Amino acid sequence: MQGLWQLLSRIKDYRKSFTLSILCNILLSIFTVISIPLLIPFFQILFDRLQPVAIVPSGSGMTDWIKYYMTILINTQGKEAALIWVCSALIIVFFLKNLFRYGALYFMAPLRNGIIYDLRKQLYQKFLDLPLSFYSNERKGVLMSSMTLDVQEVEWSILNVIEVIFKSPIIMIGSIFFMFYISPSLTLFVFILVAFAGLIIGRIVTNLKAHSTDVQDSIATLTSQVEETLGGIRMIKGFNAEKYNATKFDEENKTFKNTLTKVVNKRDLASPISEFLGVSVVTVLMWYGSNLVFKQELDPETFFAFVFAFYQVIEPAKSFSSAYFTIQKGLAAMDRINRIMDTNNELVSIENALKKTTFDQNITFDHVSFSYNDNDLQALSDIDVVIGKGQVVALVGSSGAGKSTFVDLLPRFYDVTAGTIFIDGVDIKEIELASLRKMFGIVSQDAILFNDTIANNISFGEKKYTLEEIRNAAVIANADDFISALPEGYMTNIGDRGLKLSGGQRQRLTIARAVLRNPPILILDEATSALDSESERLVQEALQKVMKSRTTVVVAHRLSTIQKADLILVIEYGKIIQRGQHGDLIGIDGPYKKFVNMQSFA
Repeated sequence: MQGLWQLLSRIKDYRKSFTLSILCNILLSIFTVISIPLLIPFFQILFDRLQPVAIVPSGSGMTDWIKYYMTILINTQGKEAALIWVCSALIIVFFLKNLFRYGALYFMAPLRNGIIYDLRKQLYQKFLDLPLSFYSNERKGVLMSSMTLDVQEVEWSILNVIEVIFKSPIIMIGSIFFMFYISPSLTLFVFILVAFAGLIIGRIVTNLKAHSTDVQDSIATLTSQVEETLGGIRMIKGFNAEKYNATKFDEENKTFKNTLTKVVNKRDLASPISEFLGVSVVTVLMWYGSNLVFKQELDPETFFAFVFAFYQVIEPAKSFSSAYFTIQKGLAAMDRINRIMDTNNELVSIENALKKTTFDQNITFDHVSFSYNDNDLQALSDIDVVIGKGQVVALVGSSGAGKSTFVDLLPRFYDVTAGTIFIDGVDIKEIELASLRKMFGIVSQDAILFNDTIANNISFGEKKYTLEEIRNAAVIANADDFISALPEGYMTNIGDRGLKLSGGQRQRLTIARAVLRNPPILILDEATSALDSESERLVQEALQKVMKSRTTVVVAHRLSTIQKADLILVIEYGKIIQRGQHGDLIGIDGPYKKFVNMQSFA
């Protein structure tokens, strides 16, 4: 239940709405309870059972005072007029009761929707804050499911019953008090029956939360499979894997269907059983109450009012029962959300971190080692290198050698597991994270673009740039020509992941994005490896312009990218096995020469 209390603790941010809703619920409850004894004079007048009370009652008994005022009303205006007054009072009371019912819901809406807004906002912010290491162990579809389905389930299953939690007890207490006032023995008899029925219903919902967790896990897996299918539909068709994927999806879909059926069956069983038990309780109550009426221990009209009061208890009790069922589902969803929200992010700025805005001397890897998980082999081992300001450093090696890991450590996408990285003699862990990353411009192999305009993709993350500044960056990146040829120019929407553009055009946009920020250090992670010859030439020309007067770390498979580098690092199995310039290394019979020969052969 910890997740429920965490959720309810957010109410403090919406005190005004909550207070007004509680006030309306109290008034609703008051008028609900008032409506019960008003039935007594109605039946007394209707069946001519009113015993006149001509003397002002000396006690505080409600029944005697009602009889006293009804006697005066009948004596002065007659039975028909008295009946009209009673009916009018009932109409007014029920009007006010329903007015405050609407008021309670009206003021609860901002609270309920506000909490969901806050939850979504915080969850999305958590997605942005969590380090890349978190995403390497998570499926994107599962995270999407938490943001959409789990949050929606919390709204439906928990927040929709908040008003029940704060409304029903007041109505139940008032009605029970009235029932005890009429007949303590009859009330005690009824609640023995209700307790027995409650035990039976309680057994039905056993393990409902566990089954609900299974449902949410299953639908998260389904969402993940759909996301992977849509993202890899080209490969699925290319490898004739439609049947394989359909079978895989069908197996998980069948698991989801069977688990959901169990939950729905258990939930649906509660309604008919509770109705049957409710009717049984009311039937026994009518039998027992009728005997009291026959023995003249209870007036018929008072018994009718008692039954009505009992009905006022049953409805909130059923709401509580329903709330319990739905809250179990909501808690399962809340547990999944809290798993993400409670994940620690160790990649944060330390207190009083240095705000560094310039790069003046060098980058130093001082015996740096790194592994993605504690039990994994080291992706980098004892890396010791100095990159001077203005230098172009190229990283060469086979796939999986550790080149991308090397550059990912610079902007602290991951923290080193041993050793230290310094910039101008300052440990990068002591530099404020935002200012550290502002020093880098990153162009990766995969052109990461968004479903937005070209201008917004180039100026991504900042709104301070003018269209002229964006255009100048595009000119340097050899992108202005094709952008200007588009019907809407820089205002053209490039579609999901920029798929309306060619690979070379997408890559030149990412170069323009890096150029616009004018970073002192540039990271090029295989920026041309996925391009055809013509696109590579255009991108390479753009990169040469960008690399002037900047410190650049290049990860490349293409010889053309690294021949002019000031320093070449050959990395294999996470270690630097050769270093030097192209002219020096080509004369040594080693891994670099083999790499160059393979490029020449290609």
